Amino acid sequence: MSNVSSFHPHFFLLMGIPGLEASHRLLSIFFCIMYVLGLAANSILIFVISANESLHQPMYFFLVTLAAGDLILSSTTVPKTLSIFWFNAHQISFIGCMIQIFFIHFVSLTESGLLMAMAYDRYIAICYHLAYHTKLTMSYVRMAIVLLTTRSFMVVSPMFLLLWRLPYQHSNVIGHTYCEQMSMAQLATASILVNIIYGMVVLVFTAVIDLVLIGWSYISIIKAIMRLTTLEARYKSSSTLISHVCVLLLLYVPSFFSFIAYRVPLNHIPPHVHIIVANLYVLIPPMLNPIIYGVRTKEIQQKVVKMFTWKLNDPQSVLFKQKVSVQIFTN
Repeated sequence: MSNVSSFHPHFFLLMGIPGLEASHRLLSIFFCIMYVLGLAANSILIFVISANESLHQPMYFFLVTLAAGDLILSSTTVPKTLSIFWFNAHQISFIGCMIQIFFIHFVSLTESGLLMAMAYDRYIAICYHLAYHTKLTMSYVRMAIVLLTTRSFMVVSPMFLLLWRLPYQHSNVIGHTYCEQMSMAQLATASILVNIIYGMVVLVFTAVIDLVLIGWSYISIIKAIMRLTTLEARYKSSSTLISHVCVLLLLYVPSFFSFIAYRVPLNHIPPHVHIIVANLYVLIPPMLNPIIYGVRTKEIQQKVVKMFTWKLNDPQSVLFKQKVSVQIFTN
């Protein structure tokens, strides 16, 4: 390992978004707003579900895990991106780059599996609602999450080691806002064929299979919706289904786009388009997931409203407002 590490640079230079250097400050405003909204929304969702025992149910346990993954995904990448835009802090250590790559892929694969498990949850809830509580117990959910995270770790670890074994003796400049597996591998001075093949195998046997199972679940749900007697029930179920499909598109389309862009020559696509899409992948899903999966859920809506209403009606808060009003009136 010491011989291998001697071929590693001490640091890489992340160049941001090549071709849009003049727009870095403007882009940082939008990135920062989306990042803060994602942090706040996911943190509130985790707090509300954790603090209310009535929400300690399988679906909400999946939501908490998804929210935690979103926090890790965005916090692993966005702060470094903002530091590049604001302070020209382009340098990142070799280990820091490897850590970014590990968590990006680990969280992405875990969330893909979570969305599959959540689609199955909705399938049982709608198609076999009478057997829902017997089929989906908390022990089943915990086991599913353990298996999904174990799968992600077992899949990502070889990817991590395949990158570590490569020598990087020429350029250490990465034309990106954060470290990504293929953007780093392309700097190696050795063959990366094994990395490319392993990446394709991982895509097929994880994300593609997850997506197929999700599609099967939603097709079954659509068939069940069409059998509903009232238009109101059909509309409610359809609107929820459409919002879930939007989340899937936001997760899978950018990731597949990045995968193809690195492995298939797409000379007509400017590099900055690829990098912006890659940034939206770590910004938009973490911002929208808690809204679509959480706030749109009636039980969570009620708990969130109750929490903020309690804060507004808290005696200490009311007393503080009265003191401020008296002081303003006196002045």
